Amino acid sequence: MARVELVMPKMGESIIEATILKWRKQPGDRVELDEPVLDIATDKVDSEVPSPVAGTLVEILFQENDVVAINKAIAIIETEGQAAGSGQTATSSPQSAASPEQVPYVPAAGGLQPAQTVTSSEGRFYSPLVRTIAKEEGISQAELDGIPGSGQDGRVSKKDILAYVAQRQASGGSQQTSAANTEQKAVSSPPPQAVPVTITAPAISVSGNVEIVEMDRMRKLIGDHMVMSKHVSPHVTSFVEVDVTNLVNWRTRIKDQFKKQYGENITFTPIFVEAVARAIRDFPMVNSSVDGTRIIIRKDVNIGMAAALPSGNLIVPVIKNADLLNLAGLAKSVNDLAGRARQNQLKPDEVQGGTFTLTNVGTFGNVMGTPIINQPQVAIMATGAIRKKPAVLETEYGDVIAIRQMMFLSLSYDHRIVDGMIGGSFLRRVGDYLEQFDPNRSI
Repeated sequence: MARVELVMPKMGESIIEATILKWRKQPGDRVELDEPVLDIATDKVDSEVPSPVAGTLVEILFQENDVVAINKAIAIIETEGQAAGSGQTATSSPQSAASPEQVPYVPAAGGLQPAQTVTSSEGRFYSPLVRTIAKEEGISQAELDGIPGSGQDGRVSKKDILAYVAQRQASGGSQQTSAANTEQKAVSSPPPQAVPVTITAPAISVSGNVEIVEMDRMRKLIGDHMVMSKHVSPHVTSFVEVDVTNLVNWRTRIKDQFKKQYGENITFTPIFVEAVARAIRDFPMVNSSVDGTRIIIRKDVNIGMAAALPSGNLIVPVIKNADLLNLAGLAKSVNDLAGRARQNQLKPDEVQGGTFTLTNVGTFGNVMGTPIINQPQVAIMATGAIRKKPAVLETEYGDVIAIRQMMFLSLSYDHRIVDGMIGGSFLRRVGDYLEQFDPNRSI
């Protein structure tokens, strides 16, 4: 008999740990090659973990709801013969238990090494994710030890450290604790620091005729992400109204032919994505991120599109290199991603790497919205409902009032690097591309 370690897969570049949601197999159960053994979740997406070999599950190393670092063994599968790709038994190292080629989720050589459990000098536990955030934000060990934890045994969670980071940014940065900085403060008077403000949610009465529903995991993640975004970015929202009569008439005329030719329905979303991708090339600053005092301008145009799930939650699949796709390619990508999002079948890579986000509030009959930026991006655009309205048209015979197909576009942007000129000009450019849509365009 050979024993093979099933390891926690790497689910994306920024993911260093995942939560075990459900074990589909129990010790003693037979598993086939590529058969799902368990379900896991990250802050990006839920996913299945398949078996790298055929055999019998003999040991489960972690329980449901446990948070496990990537590349760490989570179960043992016993096979007849030698371990996959290595010929090693259970005494072998995790790296030699199964080859990356035979276990698609296992990272190739040179990827992230298994994250280690970290404790402070006082024995307090810190997850790899919390450690990573602390390092990126320049949080010292002393600061980290002082953060109140809401997790089990006072453990500092992702939510706790992000709340601390937001509070620290609001107060003008952390206090310096080194001796050198102390001496510097003694000889020079720094400008007065803002007093940190502790934000406390108001107490809610639960008496009377109420129903209490616990948030699911995804709703908690969405809530944390949105609060963090409002703390990180000073939001500004601009609006334009756009005449899309030519666009609407064109789609109405060709939609049956488009379906027959490409096997895809043509909605308005791929047309909006096309206009946004063109405008990003004109105003690349809206396709960037902020890293401290550095501006990272993304060369790839990866447009995320917010999709509503049957549960009422949202997920943002990403169309990679949207500026390189024609309208047929965009339509296929939009339909495929939206369909699999509703069925919870997206792959981890398909919800990562976005550089700009588009959300269609018009789907719900709303004429406009003020969306929250999807960090670490710096802009998000909302498209409102298309409605027939009277509008003034300039003709060679003078101004006339006509019934036109009109809609609002709104752009929320990070005022740290995108000011009103860039944000407003970009939004107007998107509107221009939509208004100038060729009604005689071929498909």
